[in-house]
Amino acid sequence: IMEHIEEAGIHSGDSACSLPPFSISKKIQNNIIEWVSKIAKEIKVVGLMNTQLAIKNDKIYVLEVNPRASRTVPFVAKSRSIPIAKIAAKIMTGDFLQDVLKDINIKDLKTFNVKESVFPFNKFDGVDLVLGPEMKSTGEVMGIDSTFLSAFAKSQIACGTILPAKGKVFISIDDDNKKFILAIANKLLNLSFSIVATKGTAKFLSDNNLKVLTINKVKEGGPHIVNAIKDNQIDLVINTTKTQGSIRDSYSIRRASLTYNIPYYTTIAGAKIAVDTIEHLKNNSLKVNSLQDLI
Repeated sequence: IMEHIEEAGIHSGDSACSLPPFSISKKIQNNIIEWVSKIAKEIKVVGLMNTQLAIKNDKIYVLEVNPRASRTVPFVAKSRSIPIAKIAAKIMTGDFLQDVLKDINIKDLKTFNVKESVFPFNKFDGVDLVLGPEMKSTGEVMGIDSTFLSAFAKSQIACGTILPAKGKVFISIDDDNKKFILAIANKLLNLSFSIVATKGTAKFLSDNNLKVLTINKVKEGGPHIVNAIKDNQIDLVINTTKTQGSIRDSYSIRRASLTYNIPYYTTIAGAKIAVDTIEHLKNNSLKVNSLQDLI
């Protein structure tokens, strides 16, 4: 069971994910196993099957079932040290699963394994960085560690994102997500970061007793946020959008972040994990192991 970090609505190929899950209860996981097993038996799948589910208020929803291999098969195989494709190919050609598994040593999973997507945005002028149902990534990297946050940190390093340990964070959040940014912003302040935000977000944070500086949007004239990014005054960007107008208005912010290699997050879920990871790295050093040591 892999848990996506980005919420439902982001293409699975563009979402970071963790195996095992980092926040799903054992009860929900057991329910997922039961549901997916019943689906597989009912539609008589022989071979691989990929099922996507969503969880809201502890209720499970089945989004889609694909009776085929998926791009995550190599990731799962490496994470579990199990030759999944080989096993599937054998049973598809007539071997029995119980016979094939006699020669396979399936161990308990002792590490967190995080898959992160790699995007080609820096190779294409004019392409927006906002994620959605259309897949935009062209590659994947993997981070492995004994804790989820260390594994996530390694996955960010592998895809070229270096999370800052200090500095200034720019925040601009759509109205629907403003209530979720409070805990993130508060944690950033406790980690000695300073926060700058556009007027709407700055007012919301100030009204909730958080210290924040206001900065102009590009359309409001200079000095504005893109100037600040170009002048190396910003170390992290958190920018969520909902409406087509807000997506257009904040496009230049995302492109400037990309051009000047500033870590950016366009979902609340991604931003939360990133800030949790920054906090984690202040108190923990990353360790390196060979794959052979983990198998």
